[in-house]
Amino acid sequence: MTEFGGPDVLRVLELPVPAAGPGEIRIRVRAAGVNPVDVLVRRGQAFVSDAEPPYVPGMDAAGVVEEIGEGTETDLAVGDRVMAVAVVSGTHGAYAEQLVVPAESVVRVPRAATDVEAATLPMNGLTARMALDLLDLPAGATVAVTGAAGAVGGYAVQLAKADGLRVIADAAPKDEQLVKDLGADVVLPRGTEFPRHVRTEVPAGVDGLVDTAGLTEATAAVRDGGRVATSAGGFQESAGERGIVTGRTFVPQYARDHANLDRLRQLAEAGRITPRVARTLPAERAAEAHRLLEAGGLRGRVVLTF
Repeated sequence: MTEFGGPDVLRVLELPVPAAGPGEIRIRVRAAGVNPVDVLVRRGQAFVSDAEPPYVPGMDAAGVVEEIGEGTETDLAVGDRVMAVAVVSGTHGAYAEQLVVPAESVVRVPRAATDVEAATLPMNGLTARMALDLLDLPAGATVAVTGAAGAVGGYAVQLAKADGLRVIADAAPKDEQLVKDLGADVVLPRGTEFPRHVRTEVPAGVDGLVDTAGLTEATAAVRDGGRVATSAGGFQESAGERGIVTGRTFVPQYARDHANLDRLRQLAEAGRITPRVARTLPAERAAEAHRLLEAGGLRGRVVLTF
């Protein structure tokens, strides 16, 4: 895009092919996930830098290694199928046929996963991972998850179960079975009454909360001295009422966390986390993808294909 605005500012542009420098890998992108943060980038509300236009959105990519920069330490080879997370800046974004990223931001695609499926995993999975790391709960603790039917919320449920936590999650009636299938131990009605329902299950309150729905009332579900992780605002930690500490996720801090990214691959291969695709569209229909995302109600991600 050459300007910020509505979905129709997204259009096809010809850009130079970037070269992979030391410590970098160039990917021939086959699929790019469409995420809510991409809408903020399109509007000029996130990752706005001093770079001149054009701007390329997109933080999730999957494809094939085309070039490895000189002196780069990696076990990958040209031709390997990979997935990656990109921190958007100027023309550096995943909605592109060619993407150069640090080697730490790239891992193999999970076995048996398609490029489209893999393109839903890195950014959303790392966001959920960071949220749980902010909570820092021991195995056996209880965590509540809002927005559990969504992409980040669903991964939070599955990663929490992989960490040995008890999970209480919210869902609309039509999503109740989906959230149960993701592994939630208890599924309660979504909405402003969710904290009250949680307190019925756990009178003292849960140990931690992953709030992907932006439900500020949900803090009432947390015990005194508990912890909350939310994606609202930039990364910070702050103590509030009843000694509850709130941490805010900011996935660029995990973008070069190779170990956690590869752990997502391993969990996907083991069937512990499941990529969910709502729809695929050719990249030139990116504006339509954004309209679908903004309309809401998707269960999984829209993915652009190249």
